[in-house]
Parts: sequence; structure tokens; C-alpha cells
Amino acid sequence: MRVLLVALIVLVAGCADEPEKTLQPQVSDLDARVARLERSVSNQVSMAQQLDDIQATLREMRGRLDDLEHSEESLAKKQRDLYGDLDKRLGGGAGAAGAAAGAAAAGAAAAGTADAGPSSTEQAVYAQAFDALKAGSYSVAITGFKDFLGTYPQSTLADSAQYWLGEAYYVNRDYDSAGGAFRALLKKWPDSRKAPDALLKLGYTQFQQKQYPAAKTTLTEVTKKYPGTDSARLAADRLKRIPE
Repeated sequence: MRVLLVALIVLVAGCADEPEKTLQPQVSDLDARVARLERSVSNQVSMAQQLDDIQATLREMRGRLDDLEHSEESLAKKQRDLYGDLDKRLGGGAGAAGAAAGAAAAGAAAAGTADAGPSSTEQAVYAQAFDALKAGSYSVAITGFKDFLGTYPQSTLADSAQYWLGEAYYVNRDYDSAGGAFRALLKKWPDSRKAPDALLKLGYTQFQQKQYPAAKTTLTEVTKKYPGTDSARLAADRLKRIPE
């Protein structure tokens, strides 16, 4: 009886262990699947974070590009000022000293031509608008140059005022008005010393508006029509940035 009892106990214990041995592979497989799912979810989360980082970087790069383009325009203006600004050749300086230098230049030009130089009133109105532009008061500059052109349309400073009106619109990101101002200069004063810059800035304006075929045509015209000039060099540089 004792032997039978021991045998019965051993048999029952073996049966109890059998389900556990049968389920163990299934449990292990389930653990493996859960682990793979956790890794997949973790990878997806990581990819989403990386995508957010890439998008943030792109936004930052676009902002920096805009800043660089604005800095490029500011640098061009500073260069014109450092070289005395070509407007002084026609008496278009800024401020009292600029007006005096401009008057001297206009007097020299008048000695060789029949045209009279700008009056002191014209110089003062022009200089006021030009000072506003240099100070970054673009709306004031726009109003000033428009008033000047309306009051003194035949002035020897009119083509310069038209050009700087376009510049004021451009830096104010009013590209439609800027393009109209530059086209007006090219139409009314095709032989103006401001014509090369006006054609260049018209190309810049078309570039900013993503009118790439038109920008390419305009900038190419600058390089062909005014070879060897700063305008041609800047046009060539901008042509390289036009998407294919």
C-alpha cells in the first residue's frame, strides 16, 4: 500500500508539471513578440522625433536664408554709401553735407550741358526721403519719393528718386510695387545711370516672387547689356541660385 501511495503521488506531480512544460514555449514566444513590438514602437517614436527635428532645422535654415538675402541688400546699400553713392553725381546726397556735395556735382554737370541742376528745394525734399530710407523708415521713404516724383517729374533727380522708390518697396517686401517702380525707370529713363541697377533689382524681384524663368531672362540681360559692371557680377551670382 505504501508503494502504491508513493507511485500515485509521483504520477500526480508529473501531471501537474506537464501543462507548465507545454505552455512554456508559448509564453516565451509571446514575450519575444512583445519585445519586438516595443522595439518597433520605440523606433517609430524616434523617427517621429527625428522628423520633427529635421522640419525645425529646415524652418531655421529658411529663416537664415531670408536674413542673408536681407543682409545682402543692406550690404549693397552700405557699399553704395561707402563709395559716395552715385546719386551725388547728380546732386542727390543725403543730409546737409550730402546736399552740398550734390550741388557741387550738379554744378559741374551743368557746366558741360544745357540742363540746370536741381534746386535747393528739390535737393532738400529728395534728401529727406533718402534719409528715411537709410534709417529704415521705408513707409516714410516711399511717401517721400512718390511726393518728389509727383512734384518734380522733370528733375534731374527724378530717375534716382524712381530707383530708390523701388528699393524702398523691395526692402519692405512689396515686390509687386517694387517691380512696377523698376520697370517705370527703365521705360522712362532707359539711358539713366540707374538703369543697370534697376534691371538687376527687377531680376531680384522676380526671383523673390519665384518667377524663375522671368528672373533668369532679366538677369541674363543684365550680364549681356552691362558686362564688367558690379550689376553684371551680382546678376551672375543670383543666376546660380535659380533652381533648374
